[in-house]
Amino acid sequence: MAALSAVHSPPWPNPSPSTGVGPDSDFVNGSDHSDDLSDTLDSLSLMPHSEDRTSEPNPNPNPDADSSANRPIYVHPSSPPAVPAPAPELLHLSFNQDYGCFAAGTDRGFRIYNCGPFREIFRRDFGGGSVGGGIGVVEMLFRCNILALVGRGPNPQYSPNKVMIWDDHQSRCIGELSFRSEVRSVRLRRDRIVVVLEQKVFVYNFADLKLLHQIETIANPKGLCVVSQTAGSLVLVCPGLQKGQVRVEHYATKRTKFIMAHDSRIACFSLSQDGKLLATASTKGTLIRVFNAVDGTLLQEVRRGADRAEIYSLAFSPTAQWLAVSSDKGTVHVFGLKVNAGTPVTEVSQNSSEPSLPHTSSGSSLSFIKGVLPKYFSSEWSVAKFHLPEGSQYIVAFGHQKNTVVILGMDGSFYQCQYDPSSGGEMTQLEYHNFLQEAP
Repeated sequence: MAALSAVHSPPWPNPSPSTGVGPDSDFVNGSDHSDDLSDTLDSLSLMPHSEDRTSEPNPNPNPDADSSANRPIYVHPSSPPAVPAPAPELLHLSFNQDYGCFAAGTDRGFRIYNCGPFREIFRRDFGGGSVGGGIGVVEMLFRCNILALVGRGPNPQYSPNKVMIWDDHQSRCIGELSFRSEVRSVRLRRDRIVVVLEQKVFVYNFADLKLLHQIETIANPKGLCVVSQTAGSLVLVCPGLQKGQVRVEHYATKRTKFIMAHDSRIACFSLSQDGKLLATASTKGTLIRVFNAVDGTLLQEVRRGADRAEIYSLAFSPTAQWLAVSSDKGTVHVFGLKVNAGTPVTEVSQNSSEPSLPHTSSGSSLSFIKGVLPKYFSSEWSVAKFHLPEGSQYIVAFGHQKNTVVILGMDGSFYQCQYDPSSGGEMTQLEYHNFLQEAP
């Protein structure tokens, strides 16, 4: 049974009896009771969009805590450090659930940024901002004060086998989940915490950390897992037990769907916000496939390119009309989709004629003889693309401005670009920042 234990804090106010979850080799046995997070989870208390914080956390919230080296150093966004420090090493990048913010984990702590307009919201540097404090996973919960942290790097702040629940109102960890192997990734919803290990996925109730479900997967070193964010309808996608297979859990209907998406291993996948569409890519990285997440029907197949590539990220637009893809080729592609949020996906069959949308992805001029020439010549290609410096990993999401994408690089780069849905072609760069080098 996973253990939730307070970290440098008094006993939880509302302990609840432990549930009858059997022991598992991946768990570290903890206390005899689960603790209630309902008093600390404040999803209505949002981090600011544009205004600085007006109050700083208590510099010594608990007199019994460890030395100052174990406590974060708060750096106010409007107050640059007195002595310039070298740029930290970036260990992690991720968007929040609505893509309005992103989190960066570094070898010193973590930082939170706003995407539009771009600005640093706040940062937490551990160990005095010099040695130690590595954070390898930072999972936000929209703009809530609760985050999930996992230590990583040469000098991790926390064990890589633990998920630390961080309350930024109190500027400290309020609990932890411990495992016997390294945590690969974490996904949050307002009602669930999902922890991904090398070959297992654990689903917990957020309020009391009760274990609800555990899933076995094929080797999953990247920690691939996505969850829908629609209230009351949880859809979870993770690798299956076979190469090229994805598993889709529909918790509202208690249904499990296995989809053989590719012949090669799964490299990346993404869910639309309502959990109805699933996009997948394999380790070949040439084709992106879009499935009905409910029944597993293949709806569309688009081509990134002819040569192999490592796909770093896939992202649906809010209306599911567009799909963005980033890879190690230094190019971000935007594809037009034939199924959007306003069209029930169950009405589109795998063999149906391709419906006409206001904007569709570009097809080859030789598509009229498809079936005669290789499939490559009848492939659907991207509507728009943007070229980036090669040699770094990039993730992409759609911006809140119309027809824009936001691109984040592990080199500290932030791009906002705009595409023309009618004429397509090369995107226009609207904004660029290096968030690791710029002063807060």
